Amino acid sequence: MKIGVPKETWPGELRAALAPASVKKLASLGFEITVEAGLGDGFRVPDSEYADAGATVSGDRAQIFGNSDVVLRVRKPDAADLELLNSGTIHISFLDPFNEKELVQTLASKGVTAISMEMVPRSTRAQKMDALSSQANLAGYVTVILAATHSPKIFPMMMTPAGTIAPARVFVIGAGVAGLQAIATAKRLGARVEAFDTRPVVAEQVQSLGAKFVEIDLGDTGQTDQGYAKELTPEQIELQKQGQAKIISQSDVVITTAQLFGRPAPRIITADVVAGMRPGSVIVDMAVESGGNVEGSVEGEVVEVNGVSIIGLGNLPSQVARNASDMFGANLVNMLDEFWDPETKVLNFDPEDEIVAACVITRDGQIVNETIKNL
Repeated sequence: MKIGVPKETWPGELRAALAPASVKKLASLGFEITVEAGLGDGFRVPDSEYADAGATVSGDRAQIFGNSDVVLRVRKPDAADLELLNSGTIHISFLDPFNEKELVQTLASKGVTAISMEMVPRSTRAQKMDALSSQANLAGYVTVILAATHSPKIFPMMMTPAGTIAPARVFVIGAGVAGLQAIATAKRLGARVEAFDTRPVVAEQVQSLGAKFVEIDLGDTGQTDQGYAKELTPEQIELQKQGQAKIISQSDVVITTAQLFGRPAPRIITADVVAGMRPGSVIVDMAVESGGNVEGSVEGEVVEVNGVSIIGLGNLPSQVARNASDMFGANLVNMLDEFWDPETKVLNFDPEDEIVAACVITRDGQIVNETIKNL
């Protein structure tokens, strides 16, 4: 079975679907892999490393699509690439199927078996394929590095001949995968860290990392069966804003990671709260690509409001593209290995399998995912 890996064309995307280590693993399973020339340019991996790992390197993008049984990539296909996909091709990438209805319809009409990495369920068996979590982990790390770069204050306490420098105060809103990594990274840099999440069940995880869990009584909250935070009512969001306002005003850095799966991010920091922060403070809005948690954040920009820097840079995992590609590639390898029959050399995505039912969006000319079909 032939796998094709094209270069990413999304503006600013430095990641690749496979790094050389993943190519080597897939080759050992019996796959034939062709990668587009320059696939690793975004993280300074030459074509020769892919060739040494067992891939054929090609400069003909159309041929890669045309000859591949499976196409692996990070981002969803654009219009030009959709034209190159053959009926029966298995296409695996992030697809954003909740918001890309026209794309999903086109993939179905072309007879493509489209697998969305966002839709991999959060189950024990599927954990090794959970690309959302692997990329969120890196994004959480990057938020802290960005904050430290833009802050005029150092993070750790420091004893100097001129006196003692107090540690920076960091407040992380949202203690999912990204938030927990942000907490851990800020603590490693020596900051004093506080965190809040609408799910009280994560308090122990926050405290285990050495941070203080901020308790705000929002009434009945909780999480979904996939572990995501449930959407709050307008009244609960207002209670959260009020409870956070004092902590935010005292913080040197605020990192927001609050996102709702398949829906716009909640607005949890308003302009009046930003106005109450000290000049020189920094906010990193990790949810800027899905609508933003912070009033005034702008996707792709760092803006200053009354001396407060609001960082709205998107695609944070791409800033550590080597590790991000390694991890995403490992998730893809694990998925293909799970459904690969080495004797028949066939990928068997059984519709009755719980993982397949969750992440296969289109097949045989139809939208087959029940959640997306019913939107």
